[in-house]
Amino acid sequence: MEKPSSKTKELEFGGRFGTFMLIFLLPATVLYLLLMCKQDDPSLMNFPPPLPTIESLWEAKVFGVFLLWFFFQALFYLLPIGKVVEGLPLSNGRKLQYRINGFYAFVLTTAAIGTLLYFQFELHYLYDHFIQFAVSAAAFSMVLSIYLYIRSLKAPEEDLAPGGNSGYLVYDFFTGHELNPRIGSFDLKYFCELRPGLIGWVVINLAMLLAEMKIHNQSMPSLSMILVNSFQLLYVVDALWNEEAVLTTMDIIHDGFGFMLAFGDLVWVPFVYSLQAFYLVGHPIAISWPVAAAITILNYLKVIPTATGKGLLVTGWWGFVRHPNYLGDIIMALAWSLPCGFNHILPYFYVIYFICLLVHREARDEHHCKKKYGLAWERYCQRVPYRIFPYIY
Repeated sequence: MEKPSSKTKELEFGGRFGTFMLIFLLPATVLYLLLMCKQDDPSLMNFPPPLPTIESLWEAKVFGVFLLWFFFQALFYLLPIGKVVEGLPLSNGRKLQYRINGFYAFVLTTAAIGTLLYFQFELHYLYDHFIQFAVSAAAFSMVLSIYLYIRSLKAPEEDLAPGGNSGYLVYDFFTGHELNPRIGSFDLKYFCELRPGLIGWVVINLAMLLAEMKIHNQSMPSLSMILVNSFQLLYVVDALWNEEAVLTTMDIIHDGFGFMLAFGDLVWVPFVYSLQAFYLVGHPIAISWPVAAAITILNYLKVIPTATGKGLLVTGWWGFVRHPNYLGDIIMALAWSLPCGFNHILPYFYVIYFICLLVHREARDEHHCKKKYGLAWERYCQRVPYRIFPYIY
């Protein structure tokens, strides 16, 4: 049989023009969201927010702290603790090995942060320089992306990502040209997927909780802040505890490691996903215990049974929609935003973004599954016509 071309034929994200625009739009969006949160009235009617000076966005000390955090997590990643597992087979049949120790890294990080707090280290510094930290992370992700693309030019054809080998510089730079870039046994994409950004998200939330207490002279955090921290902490701990599951995701098996994932892992996740906590510091919301209980119940509706394997499920939740896990994620995202009240739409950006993300990802899933399963997928779609929302979509 003739070997199929490894070149990427179908371009996503708007092709060359779309990916070029996203390289600038994504950092601008993060900056806009954080600047709006700093305003006394973060209403959309107050667009644009006052722009800071270039000098105020950058501080060498902040960048140094970010680098220290990144390499601190890299050190934990290299520790010989945790089991070693094999990933899914690559195009050449080879299986890469991965050390599963993300939860241990989280525990060690928690111990380190606890030690710093014991010796009265001010995590409030993170809140005071939050936008500068975001700019530092964006700058680092850009440098990392450039390095990744340059090294990918020398990678063997079999190591290139199926979705990032178009031959167009900007497109491949954005989506990721090399599938699994490694320095020795250090897998750069796998490390960034769950470590610096995801664990950093929890640390940022904690810093916001402490900042709220200090700024408003509170003896304990608000109920809203407690809910946001608790929900998102549970999400991160669950992800790290089930770290091995990430090896079957599209990010690992299909997408290369380029600007999209580098910026997403190191900037978008820690600085956008923590938006609710950042918002609550400057815009405290008082909620009652019954409301908190209702929001908590909504958050736990995410717990929907899942299964792995190559069979196409048509029973249980999968008999109603093709992606009940996506529906659960959207419900969970709403629960994260509800503690922020209804005064402004800004803290609900995550929900809106997440719906758009999952609808787009679902379309990508549909495309890949149709190619993979052929007629079986068409029969499955007839049996389960709704994609994410029962009786709607």
